[in-house]
Amino acid sequence: MLPDGVNNFSFFYSRSLALFAGKKTSFLFLFASFAYFAGKKIPMAFIEDKLPENRPGKFYVDRQCIDCDVCRDTAPANFTRNDNNGYSYLYKQPENGQEIALCEEAMNACPVEAIGDDGVEVNFQAA
Repeated sequence: MLPDGVNNFSFFYSRSLALFAGKKTSFLFLFASFAYFAGKKIPMAFIEDKLPENRPGKFYVDRQCIDCDVCRDTAPANFTRNDNNGYSYLYKQPENGQEIALCEEAMNACPVEAIGDDGVEVNFQAA
């Protein structure tokens, strides 16, 4: 419970400053903190670090992947493992709403935020 007149952002910001006092903090950390409390989602996977095995399209895995198996368990129809290098990648872009939902779930569950969404909307048309 926060004291009266203190909102989540100001409380977090003041605690962060106290925690990191005297230490060099990155602008990205402060920006991500602000955006989180402002209600905006910042994708942490970087498209410039996208793994070459990914299929072209909306979702991708970048080089931060630690091969934890979460995405392969969550969306096995879309993610697979590169056995030689020990990471996951998107071998098939989602083809329906259920697969999109599972890829989004995998993206949100990824412990290192290595799954990205380039923001391109996917529209499915009935054949």
